[in-house]
Amino acid sequence: MKRLPVRKSKGISYAKWGYIFIAPFFITYAIFVLYPQMLTIYNSFFENYRSGLKQVGPNFVGLENYVKLFTPDKNGTIDILKYAGNTVILWVGGAIPQITIALLLAIFFTSYRLKIRGQQFFKTVIYMPNLIMASAFSMLFYTLFSPVGPINALLTDWGMIDATLDFFSQKITVRGMIMLMNFLLWFGNTTILLMAGIMGIDQNMFEAAQIDGANSVQVFFRVTLPLLMPILVYTIITALIGGLQMFDVPQVLTNGGGTPNRTSMTLIMFLNNYLKTSKNYGMAGAISVIIFIITGILSLIVYRSLTKQDN
Repeated sequence: MKRLPVRKSKGISYAKWGYIFIAPFFITYAIFVLYPQMLTIYNSFFENYRSGLKQVGPNFVGLENYVKLFTPDKNGTIDILKYAGNTVILWVGGAIPQITIALLLAIFFTSYRLKIRGQQFFKTVIYMPNLIMASAFSMLFYTLFSPVGPINALLTDWGMIDATLDFFSQKITVRGMIMLMNFLLWFGNTTILLMAGIMGIDQNMFEAAQIDGANSVQVFFRVTLPLLMPILVYTIITALIGGLQMFDVPQVLTNGGGTPNRTSMTLIMFLNNYLKTSKNYGMAGAISVIIFIITGILSLIVYRSLTKQDN
């Protein structure tokens, strides 16, 4: 019996269109992000600055810029490590209440039991502080807590203090204001992200847990949190990256000095101040590379610690 030839139908492949649509992103990323990053790493091995009208360099110095960064000063302090510690402390102090409050608000507004009305209104109100420029927010706090500001006036009128308090001379108050501002600026954005993550969870999961007799706490830890973990990890890591790049709030609040005694000086403030006092672009590149490495290490630690239960 003679077999009939099988005709192969020519299918349409849409894969190439996917590559075409995502190509602009990768091209833009390569030109404006990847290439500058590689150039920064390359320049970090050179000495390159201008002294008056004289151009010095670029001269290859190898790892000399990195050695200088980790050389203790006359007081035995390694500045870049001190500023890295300041940055992490300021981020943690603002991020912990930010994530906690945002998670509670997200659960509250998306509760299938409470069925809160007017969610759009509350989303708008919560997100509004994120629309304020951080520099303007810092100026507001500087005015409120200045020696002649309303906070000192109110405390004096209420008899709580006898003399004017200088809030900007105390480490705890300056750091506290920076942490509070970072919390107020970003908790709304985090809340909306987490709300979107919770609303993406199949409601049948909550109904099944309720039928099985689970209470609200059990539903949160057994259903909501495990299914929300991917978006929560994304939120924490992006908050970490933004926190390590903290600049405008402490810069404006302390007038770039990181007062008192540089305890509120962040890594990006250190980079900015270095560029103002010394024009060595190679050293500035080394500082940027160190910031990049610190960001990558901390992001990896956070990612591994939050996702190890899935491995």
